[in-house]
Amino acid sequence: METQSEEQHRADHEEAVALAVSVDDFSALEERVRRAVEVVKRERQARAAVEARVAELETHATESEARAAQAEARQAEIEARAAQVETLVQGQSRLVERLENDLSALRAERDQVRERVERLLKQLDTLEL
Repeated sequence: METQSEEQHRADHEEAVALAVSVDDFSALEERVRRAVEVVKRERQARAAVEARVAELETHATESEARAAQAEARQAEIEARAAQVETLVQGQSRLVERLENDLSALRAERDQVRERVERLLKQLDTLEL
């Protein structure tokens, strides 16, 4: 009977050891689960932060594209105005050139009239003597 009693005692002891190991294993498993939960929480927070940043960057990109489109429209408008001004300048250049020619012609005519008047005055001076 002692062998049965010893066997029973061994079985009880093994069961107690198994329970102790089992409790330790469970505690270790519980700790692993806690760490896994924390890792998942951190990853979700990081993902949410990244998604928020992506949304912010997309907003900035959209705003930048809108500003670029406005700048291109202004550039096209400025180029059109520059073309108009260039046409006006060309027209004004022709007008200035024509006016300079007219002025030169008028100066030449004035010089001719002055010479004629001087000749006439000389003739009058010779008559009075």
